[in-house]
Amino acid sequence: MRVGAGVALIATLFLAGCARQVNDVDEFVTKLGTAEVTAKLLEIPGKFPSNDLYNYAFILKYKVLKVHRGNIPSHGEILVGQYNPLKPREQAADDDSGKIGGHLTAFRAGDIHRMALESPLDKSYMGGIVDKYFGVAGTRYWAVWTNPGAE
Repeated sequence: MRVGAGVALIATLFLAGCARQVNDVDEFVTKLGTAEVTAKLLEIPGKFPSNDLYNYAFILKYKVLKVHRGNIPSHGEILVGQYNPLKPREQAADDDSGKIGGHLTAFRAGDIHRMALESPLDKSYMGGIVDKYFGVAGTRYWAVWTNPGAE
């Protein structure tokens, strides 16, 4: 009986571990943009406005966990513009945003994201921007592709 319970416990732990694995890499996150990072979303500074009246990019603060390619400060904080953050990334693109996307469905502080980035933001996007970090100096990155990530 104890052996059977042990096997069941090991099987349960194995399946739970498999369920947490995230496939954060696809052909777009590794090729789009000039940089690619895995980063933790530190905070969402306020409520996202609705998309009823206009489309916009919302600046979010991330902590870089790993730089996969490009020139981004390793393990520093970066500010990233996410276009129409109320929409899943697969539905966010339109004529104003250009080619953006990903598999992320919602933004939650504390989550890990794998992102293809372009910089500076205004090189890729010339529309409305909600930037609650306007007093903070530094580059604003444009999120070209955002997937759920794994540490």
